[in-house]
Amino acid sequence: MDLFSKIKNGLSKTRENIMGGVNQVFAAFRAVDEELFEELEEALIMADMGVETTIEILNKLRERVKLENTKDGEDVKKMLAEEISATLTADIEPFDLTSPAVLLIIGVNGVGKTTTVGKLVKWYKSQGKSVLVAAADTFRAAAIDQLGVWCDRAGVTMVRQAENSDPAAVVFDATAAAKARGVDLLICDTAGRLHNKKNLMEELRKINRIVSDKFPEAQREVFLVLDATTGQNALQQAKLFREVADITGIILTKLDGTTKGGIVVSIKNELDIPVRFITVGEGIDDLQPFDADMFARVLFEE
Repeated sequence: MDLFSKIKNGLSKTRENIMGGVNQVFAAFRAVDEELFEELEEALIMADMGVETTIEILNKLRERVKLENTKDGEDVKKMLAEEISATLTADIEPFDLTSPAVLLIIGVNGVGKTTTVGKLVKWYKSQGKSVLVAAADTFRAAAIDQLGVWCDRAGVTMVRQAENSDPAAVVFDATAAAKARGVDLLICDTAGRLHNKKNLMEELRKINRIVSDKFPEAQREVFLVLDATTGQNALQQAKLFREVADITGIILTKLDGTTKGGIVVSIKNELDIPVRFITVGEGIDDLQPFDADMFARVLFEE
């Protein structure tokens, strides 16, 4: 299966949810009027595109329909797809990690954070990069052990300390090791306990200070892992994490098991934080760089 087909298959539930609702609206209306737009608004909100994003997209659609004096529902549907695609692909810049680089992974428990780190290790190794992993989520022994299994499978070294150790101490050791060994990429699995934002902020500040002091030449990225199945809750999580961390990218997991993939559009529009990777399956090879153009084509191509 080629990449397009794999992602199309993985996004089938989201595609059916978005286009199913939109198609129902157009099937029920002959006139292109305000009532049509109100029904479209409800359909898009139900598809987890969010109220703010939906209103913005439909306002642009209204303007186009009026400007082009469009009376045909099929033409309006095509315009809607174009507006959603334009929102997804606006101001997208190519992303690449230069060596050396440090990638901090944050996110609450349960979103697939540790598994995602394992998949990132596999992905970057397949790109020919040497990788070192820091098990800096020290508050869950299971997380460290689970990460160890992923690292063993990928054949990479993991820097760890005892459970409940200072996460910054793990990152300190890992940055020293990464620099000494000349590795291309250090991936740090950090904890994400949002119930105490002050502690989390201090922890991340401390980790960032260590990376800046000990590895200043490294490109630094902070990726937030979100579970797509939680829909708009994922957007709220991102807003909270943005208060405590300088997030440079988002990894959206479990897109294959959800109807709520419309959240990708909402994240792009409301947060202006790029989605860097998505997962469309549970296998180690099911992590893929996010391609906004491909995502849009998958959603709307017949």
